[in-house]
Amino acid sequence: MLRLSTKGQYGVRAMYEIAKGYPEEPVNIKSISERQDVSIHYLEQILNKLRRAGLIKSIKGPGGGYVLTKSPTEISIADILLELEGPVAITSCLNPEEGCVRVERCVTHLLWKSLGKQIESFLKTVTLADLLRGLSPIEYELITKQRAGV
Repeated sequence: MLRLSTKGQYGVRAMYEIAKGYPEEPVNIKSISERQDVSIHYLEQILNKLRRAGLIKSIKGPGGGYVLTKSPTEISIADILLELEGPVAITSCLNPEEGCVRVERCVTHLLWKSLGKQIESFLKTVTLADLLRGLSPIEYELITKQRAGV
């Protein structure tokens, strides 16, 4: 079964918490940790990566914390996961770092590649704003179809 790492899961959850403060209220790491039940140490690693990617910025001092660098409508779940997990590669043969020695004669290569593109396309259509609205799976499906022009 396909599994997202905890880094990706916690990263999306942390970004959700930060998005709740958009545009003016910085969210501190302690409150993210408490609300999402993730250790501060692990969150620091994740948030540093997202900050370096330009998705969030940190505000120093009293009342400081993290804020989004752009609107929740402009940050997709794919943006977050790409920074934390890398490109969608559902099998090791699709991972650019590992590659596939059988690509020319592999009967399933195109299947896995197509599935990865479907997953990535879906994640590009879901934004932090959608998470903030608390959409149901059916609403996500409708939004995905609507945004894809289906």
